[in-house]
Amino acid sequence: MAKKKNKKTKKSFKAPRFSINRKQKILLGVFLFLFAVGLLLAFVSFLFTWESDQSLIGSAVSSQEKPANWLSKFGATVSYFLIYDGFGVAVFSLPFMIALTGLKLFLEIKKISLKNIWFWGIYVMITLSLFFAFFGKTYPILGGVVGFEIKEYLSVYIGDIGLGLLIAFMMIVYLVARLQITPEKISNFFKSKKQAVENDFKKAKEANQKNKDQEVQPSSDKIEKKEKLNEKPDVAAEVKFENDLTSSEDQKKSEEDSSKKEQAKQPQKIVIDSQNEDDDLSLEVETGQEEDDDEIDSKSKKIVENFGEFDPKLDLSKYQFPTIDLLKDYSKGAGITIDQKELEENKNKIVETLKNYKIGIAQIKATVGPTVTLYEIIPEAGIRISKIRNLEDDIALSLSALGIRIIAPIPGRGTIGIEVPNQNPSIVSMRSVAASQKFQKAEMQLPIAFGKNISNETFVADLAKMPHLLMAGATGQGKSVGLNVILTSLLYHKHPAEVKFVLVDPKKVELTLFNKIERHYLAKLPDTDDAIITDNSKVIDTLNSLCIEMDARYDLLKDAMVRNIVEYNAKFKARKLNPENGHRFLPYIVLVVDEFADLIMTAGKDVETPIARLAQLARAIGIHLIIATQRPSVNVITGMIKANFPARIAFRVTSKIDSRTILDAGGADQLIGRGDMLYTQGNDLIRLQCAFVDTPEIDKITEFIGSQKAYPDAYLLPEYSSEDSGPGTLENEIDERDKLFDKAAEVIVTAQQGSASLLQRKLKLGYNRAGRLIDQLEAAGIVGQFEGSKARQVHIPDLIALKELLENEKK
Repeated sequence: MAKKKNKKTKKSFKAPRFSINRKQKILLGVFLFLFAVGLLLAFVSFLFTWESDQSLIGSAVSSQEKPANWLSKFGATVSYFLIYDGFGVAVFSLPFMIALTGLKLFLEIKKISLKNIWFWGIYVMITLSLFFAFFGKTYPILGGVVGFEIKEYLSVYIGDIGLGLLIAFMMIVYLVARLQITPEKISNFFKSKKQAVENDFKKAKEANQKNKDQEVQPSSDKIEKKEKLNEKPDVAAEVKFENDLTSSEDQKKSEEDSSKKEQAKQPQKIVIDSQNEDDDLSLEVETGQEEDDDEIDSKSKKIVENFGEFDPKLDLSKYQFPTIDLLKDYSKGAGITIDQKELEENKNKIVETLKNYKIGIAQIKATVGPTVTLYEIIPEAGIRISKIRNLEDDIALSLSALGIRIIAPIPGRGTIGIEVPNQNPSIVSMRSVAASQKFQKAEMQLPIAFGKNISNETFVADLAKMPHLLMAGATGQGKSVGLNVILTSLLYHKHPAEVKFVLVDPKKVELTLFNKIERHYLAKLPDTDDAIITDNSKVIDTLNSLCIEMDARYDLLKDAMVRNIVEYNAKFKARKLNPENGHRFLPYIVLVVDEFADLIMTAGKDVETPIARLAQLARAIGIHLIIATQRPSVNVITGMIKANFPARIAFRVTSKIDSRTILDAGGADQLIGRGDMLYTQGNDLIRLQCAFVDTPEIDKITEFIGSQKAYPDAYLLPEYSSEDSGPGTLENEIDERDKLFDKAAEVIVTAQQGSASLLQRKLKLGYNRAGRLIDQLEAAGIVGQFEGSKARQVHIPDLIALKELLENEKK
């Protein structure tokens, strides 16, 4: 039966046999368009000639007796059939439908939907035919025979009033469904018109008031002049000054009228006259005009009303998230199987062991997890907790189990917990975790489904709140699987426009499968072939590039007057930030380092410094770090790094010292391995069973994503030039300099700012060529060394000194 179903599904996906090529589409499109033009001409002519041509239609007349229609007998016959015997003048929509069909075939216009054109065209034909037949009873040609018959049929059943209401409803359906005309749009239209009229009245009123003030001003000036002439004979200079002012008033007024917009933006000036008669000076106070936030909000609201909020997903609007079916279900049965016999035996052994040390138990309860069972005990009154904590090895001996862990007391419960591994542990599949409601409906920025806790509940944490994660564990204990679980969780929850990964894989084999999603999710340096970084030298450049990106993002947050990436992106989506000022949507960037110890051994401080900078500052601008290592020694995980990584995961380690190094507490050495882990975010330790996702599952997920439409390239990080080659080792060969070296030097010296982006704008260059020019300028001593996100210092003060320097080099 299954085979038959498969055959049916294959048949349903076969392409239709009928298909036409491009030439046939062009010819058919031209024919339909010209045919539509002919129909339109025949219809227009029929309106004037239908009475005279009616007797000739359908009769066997001689060839000399031609109808008056512009398309002769064909036009008269077709028009009579479609207009008079058909739908009346409403059939005029038919030529337009045929013409649009021809244009779509001829030009292959994707925006034209033939289904919508013909559905709504026929709908309009029927509605208008019924309308004209109802209101134009004396002119049968308006509604046609079809419209008249439909009207008569409906009048019998619903009456004329009901028919009028039906026609009104049909028109409203077309206006709302097709033309998208809603009451809100109508009210907004009238409000805008009303506002425009009020503004016009207001401007006219202000203009009239201004004209009245200008008429009164000259007479008052003349009176003041006469009074001053009568008072003092030596005020001729003052009168002349006043006349100069009045003579230039007309020129100023004309300038004000021609540039009202600029005048509104300029600072306001308030003139205060001096009361001292001997002092003919006036005090001019200039007040700056603050930017109106309400005006910015109103502009952004208008843009949002017209175009909607900015959607970063539009570039990949048809992107589909991977389905749950790509993940394998490892659970054979439904949920966890509880072995009642095992629980009873373990309970009796715990009670007996504690009795041997004279520790009574008032109550005991078991909570079964996927790999570990938690036995909660309440000791009798007077028993010291430390006495039970010291019996960890004795209880493990009595149970003959590895990985006994005592929690004394369990925070918030008032009980003591004893974690005992199950004899038959069950696998926690990534499928069960990803399909859980807790993960699907997680309202988090970067949700990660680690696995299940000891109560068999899916544990979901937000990477954005951690904000960085440190992972450690011995070889083969599940660390690499844990990294895959984190990446898979983000792939199932975040769109490619919302998150980017920077993957560092010194092992060169763990993260290679994610190469398939390079143009969807990965970020890399410009001019690099592989997005997954395996070379340690490129790791240093990438970390420093992330520092540059971090500083640039903080500048954007400063300009936008927000504190974090969430507020910034919300403001950008609301179109309150102008992209012309450098603002852009900021995706989250997640840096994943698979083996941190190898980087520290080979690079040392060159890696630790940018990692520490990112860990300290990058949280607010959406850059988050996930660092994994096999041996968490103090040389690898220094105090500087630990202080900025409150969220930590420990898989099974070999010693208590390693457990304290990673967790600042013991317990990781008591884990049983195979994904058994302890998670902390700076407070309590939570024991989890990490979900399991295998390599074939990752391959299916990345293949599913990689086969879809992607961005042209991976997300490009800022370019970073290594400082390993100092200014003394830079090549300073004059013959090998770029042709634009002199022009670039002039641009840099004139602007007194040494940056590649300046050369890109001024000389219209690519980033790589501009970077080489900066290196050549540094070798020539014109600009200083690289200083991170700051512009390089310019050592030449002016163009004259630059000219002297270049001439001395040529000698």
